[in-house]
Amino acid sequence: QVQLVESGGGSVQAGGSLRLSCATSGRTYATGWFRQAPGKEREFVAAITWSGGSPYYGESVKGRFTISKDNAKNTVALQMISLKPEDTAVYFCAAKRGLALGIRRGYDYWGQGTQVTVSS
Repeated sequence: QVQLVESGGGSVQAGGSLRLSCATSGRTYATGWFRQAPGKEREFVAAITWSGGSPYYGESVKGRFTISKDNAKNTVALQMISLKPEDTAVYFCAAKRGLALGIRRGYDYWGQGTQVTVSS
């Protein structure tokens, strides 16, 4: 069982920045970020594999969000800039054991989530 703990959420005005962090208790194939706004389905935001390679991003955040990892600390960060009100959501860190279902689906472990609120 892998434990995931998110931190760094908060409130910011449109155009501002926030940095989320996810501490993981174990190494898996990939760690990603998802978000869910009220009344909407959970949306893939970004993911990165622990073995290296290019990160993956959802279309709505490309060019504004950057995912990175610290192998030594077992943490994954999500740097968010140029935030928009539509980025408001609960952000979840998730991890998957293997490549089944691709990088955007099939995550096995989930954190509790952290709220991000962007005001206009």
